[in-house]
Amino acid sequence: NARIAAKILNQAVVRRGLKHRGIIIPSDTWFIAGLHNTTTDVIEYFEIDQVPETHHADLKTLTDLSQLASEKSRVERMPVVKASTVSDLMRRAGDWSEVRPEWGLAGNAAFVIAPRELTHEIDLDARTFLHSYDHKNDPEGVVLENIMTAPMIVAHWINMQYYASTVDNHHFGSGNKTLHNVVGGFGILSGNGGDLMTGLPWQSLDTGESLQHKPLRLQVVIAAPRNVIEKIISKHQSIANLVSGGWMHLISLDEQQQFQYSTDGNWKKIELSQTSNVLMP
Repeated sequence: NARIAAKILNQAVVRRGLKHRGIIIPSDTWFIAGLHNTTTDVIEYFEIDQVPETHHADLKTLTDLSQLASEKSRVERMPVVKASTVSDLMRRAGDWSEVRPEWGLAGNAAFVIAPRELTHEIDLDARTFLHSYDHKNDPEGVVLENIMTAPMIVAHWINMQYYASTVDNHHFGSGNKTLHNVVGGFGILSGNGGDLMTGLPWQSLDTGESLQHKPLRLQVVIAAPRNVIEKIISKHQSIANLVSGGWMHLISLDEQQQFQYSTDGNWKKIELSQTSNVLMP
């Protein structure tokens, strides 16, 4: 999908059509697709031979920074997956007998919708989804509405799958990964029988000694006024159900103050001490 989107968006005729619809792509913008291998942290970019010569320096900067980020991420993940060296980490990534080559999104607990500078100096311990957003450029909340109805919902789906698979793996998870038989691409059977299962296997949640994923309901932090957020909630019943049912915790960072949305539809002010941090679950 990403490769097709990049190819489409690089076409002049498509950009002209988008411009008529109010979507302006700068003439010096060039799209490329990439793939992040989450077991090795290698990032591969596609169709780079088609990148214009005017953008070669930008491409080199991107690939150099990506390689640096990959190296740092591998070192950071080594103790988490109990790999003694980087070579051991890479070996595990290609070993089909390895039931825990990576931890995927285990540990996810929060989603921050805010300017990147709000979090760039905070170690979020790989537990937080980030979506760069600046309310000053979106006073009516049009962009925020798109974020809350799409990426935020997807983040909640991910969080709930991990949550449910952890608290009741028998009903909502899929048991032992080593016994799985894939059925039609939509579920698995354990061994040669039993009921169809669609959740996460126990090895994706537990180290064998303790839980790798702590089941917490998603905490969403939005740097935007409460009235804008509330307007979006009232407009979309699916979001209202999540917050009123307590399936998701919603916090507004509003003019240097913090408020949590209650299940009764009111905002409760959060008083922070000097050592506390609203961004940490």
